[in-house]
Amino acid sequence: MRRNLATALTATTLIFGTITAPAAFAGTATAQAYTCSFSVAEPYAYAGYYKGMTVVPSSTVVTTAGIEAQCLLKRAGFDPGTIDGVFGTNSRAAAKRFQTMMNNAFGYTLATDGIVGSETWPALRSYVCYRT
Repeated sequence: MRRNLATALTATTLIFGTITAPAAFAGTATAQAYTCSFSVAEPYAYAGYYKGMTVVPSSTVVTTAGIEAQCLLKRAGFDPGTIDGVFGTNSRAAAKRFQTMMNNAFGYTLATDGIVGSETWPALRSYVCYRT
């Protein structure tokens, strides 16, 4: 009898926890605002979250590349909105403005698509490095 009761209680706890756990964490994945801590290793600047130059920040989930790109864009003078790691509409618009400026002012041939990829990363890191 005790074994059956213990099994039933354990099962109930597991089921209840599985159902309520997502609600307990709802909104925490993107609500956090991150701080940026810049360092320079010429010819590039870094914000302390991602050191590479190939990962494209996600528009749906928090990524270190997303935080890094948002920090660098903000430091460059192109406001991406809240530094939350999700590379959404505001971040993409900031990246497009950055790409356009680099093409017009410095003769780059970056795609003006708002995507921070393998061509935009080095330009963004260099620009921030020499701007600070």
